[in-house]
Amino acid sequence: MTTLSIAMLGAGRIGKVHAAAIAATPNARLVAVADAFVEPAETMAAEHDAEVRTIDAIMAADDVDAIFITTPTDLHADLIEQGVRSGKKVFCEKPIDLDVQRVRDCLAVVAAEGGVLMVGFNRRFDPNFQTLRARIDAGDIGTVEMVTITSRDPGPPPLEYMMRSGGLFKDMTIHDFDMARYMLGEEPVAVSAFGSALVDPAITGPIGVDSAAITLVTASGTMAQISNSRRATYGYDQRIEVHGSAGMARAENLHGNTVEVAGAGGYTRAPLMNFFLERYMPAYQLEVQTFVDAALDGGPVAPTGDDGLQALIIAEAATRSHLERRVVDLSEI
Repeated sequence: MTTLSIAMLGAGRIGKVHAAAIAATPNARLVAVADAFVEPAETMAAEHDAEVRTIDAIMAADDVDAIFITTPTDLHADLIEQGVRSGKKVFCEKPIDLDVQRVRDCLAVVAAEGGVLMVGFNRRFDPNFQTLRARIDAGDIGTVEMVTITSRDPGPPPLEYMMRSGGLFKDMTIHDFDMARYMLGEEPVAVSAFGSALVDPAITGPIGVDSAAITLVTASGTMAQISNSRRATYGYDQRIEVHGSAGMARAENLHGNTVEVAGAGGYTRAPLMNFFLERYMPAYQLEVQTFVDAALDGGPVAPTGDDGLQALIIAEAATRSHLERRVVDLSEI
């Protein structure tokens, strides 16, 4: 069996998730780790029988076929360019960058180098959401007319992270923008977004938005409605409903188990999964397997760099809509 040799750039939380998924992938092996901090790099390397190396050494190495970029966002575009110029196949966590033009410039380099780039929108690989899309493709609900996405986190991330994340629309909702495109099957042309600081009103400006309601509209008039919050006291709330001309299909939340107990006081069941790692671990595994298979077989990868660009354009338009209190056409971005 041919094996893809991978280097991890970034040994933080999401890097650990991908390293575990690589370890569970039969035709992949983690061979090198790089991080600005020595201790997490050494810990990951020891756990996966890999070596700690510098980024430059990884880029020059003949025994590294592909790189996974899980560093802070402001390093992504530079590392993608360095990777494709070094002949490495590249997987990069979203977003490619917070600036739309920087992403366009980066994708131009990828194209010029004939590089391979897959962007980490892991929710496309969730088995339930994939089944939902399959039912749409099968015509079970007719023509899609409206997509409703609910995405609420149990609690906000650390302030330090939020200050570097570009705000809720570019950090959190960008996943939902990608899912809206995935389910609609048609590109949005306009965005209306309202955001508030309800969880922590002390944090102001675009970074302080922790609750949002967004509507996307396509050229044909189909719509996607997105509800976001960084606070859901009942767990990690992830639901999608697609309404069509012939019916409706939906993917519900996942609970810790499916047991329901009934008594005089009513019905009780297990709480929702409480963290994205629990909820989406199967999706991360399938995402890595898909990248590895495509990298080894020479087939196309998806989500592509352009998928990353289109989601960021929507996020930029949503940010502008929130700040300027108006509908924003994506052609403005």
